[in-house]
Amino acid sequence: MAPKNSPPPVHPLGDPKAYRGYSTKLKQLAASEKRTDFLPPLERSIGSFTLELAKIVILAFVIIVPIRMFVLQPFYVRGASMEPTYYDNEYLIIDEISYRLHEPRRGDVIVLRNPNLQTEYLIKRVIGLPGERVVVTNGKVSVFDVTTGRGGVLNESIYLPKGRTTFGTIDVTLGKDEYYVMGDNRQFSLDSRSFGPVLRREIIGRSALRAWPISRLEVFSTPDVSVTQATTP
Repeated sequence: MAPKNSPPPVHPLGDPKAYRGYSTKLKQLAASEKRTDFLPPLERSIGSFTLELAKIVILAFVIIVPIRMFVLQPFYVRGASMEPTYYDNEYLIIDEISYRLHEPRRGDVIVLRNPNLQTEYLIKRVIGLPGERVVVTNGKVSVFDVTTGRGGVLNESIYLPKGRTTFGTIDVTLGKDEYYVMGDNRQFSLDSRSFGPVLRREIIGRSALRAWPISRLEVFSTPDVSVTQATTP
């Protein structure tokens, strides 16, 4: 029993009446507050998609651009100078990295800058190598090592149709950085017989893959071009 005239007991949290309906007010206040700590589901999904798309674009740029510039390049065949190996409008992938590891080889099909128009590209086959003498006579192509004199007629049957001959009469000696190139369609090809040997720096790369049309999809390697031994003429 409390002493007479003593003050009334004090609630530890103060006047309980002050807390009546407090939880209800908190709920009402929370409901009225504008939530800013999250995005609605649609906005969040759009933002995530945009971020992921940006990552993909950047990653593709980092990977594809160097490959496109220094490793592989696509080219379309224009004209008939390489028939029947390649036809007009075929889509090729050119390997640029191989020639950073080794020099062009006889029989390689290459893409090069036109010596007479540097903004134009040509597709031809390597016939003569640096330090060789190239002779065209009686429809046949012969190559000879300038130092040893060894060489002879090229066996081109692996890529030329039977009966196809090489027009013109040529006798040229290549320098240490020069290559002799021809189209497989010898009658209709503008090549070294017209503009002379090409410099190594004008060669872009070799044909590695025919990607289109699908029916002619093919991976290419250097053909084994044999030489029928003969003495230097």
